[in-house]
Amino acid sequence: MGEVARSARGWKYGMKDHSEQGPSHDRRFHGDAGRLRAPARIALLETPRVIALCTGGAAIATVLDVGTGTGVFAEAFLSAGLEVTGIDPVVELLELARAYVPQALFAAGTAEKLPFPDQSFDLVFLGHVLHETDDPQAALGEACRTAKKRIAVLEWPYRREENGPPLAHRISPERILALAAVLGFSSLKRTDLSHMDLYVWDR
Repeated sequence: MGEVARSARGWKYGMKDHSEQGPSHDRRFHGDAGRLRAPARIALLETPRVIALCTGGAAIATVLDVGTGTGVFAEAFLSAGLEVTGIDPVVELLELARAYVPQALFAAGTAEKLPFPDQSFDLVFLGHVLHETDDPQAALGEACRTAKKRIAVLEWPYRREENGPPLAHRISPERILALAAVLGFSSLKRTDLSHMDLYVWDR
């Protein structure tokens, strides 16, 4: 983790450096980082609605944005008045996220091994990252471990589309629900957005 990320807030969470790469991560986004902030893609994300659904009905003050990329959702959560930490294994994307959202804390790490103590955040948000992980169950387990109140997962719908990853890289609702059941998630709410699927679990 670079010195920029070693803020007082980072030390409060007892962050460790888990930036070393393990498996090949074939499903991970490898395209042009500029595409992550293309206006057409941003419009598909419905960020104001996602933020409202992720935070509504609960006292959410802190959020971990897992797989933050260039910080699109980190920026949206911050604009909603939350204290935001973002994590991503791709250093180049983290550098862009820090430039776009300098008020947030960003660190290197993977969804399967989050470098934070138990119940560090009110909300743990996985935006378009679960389908990219080598071990979705481990990623959800880590989200559950580090979330104090709520876990939210935003995913592409399980169908062939011009936008987003190929169908073979997507994760079906049935699999997400099965993984949630194995981990004992309760109070599950699934929302079909215009272009995405959002799953929210309360602890």
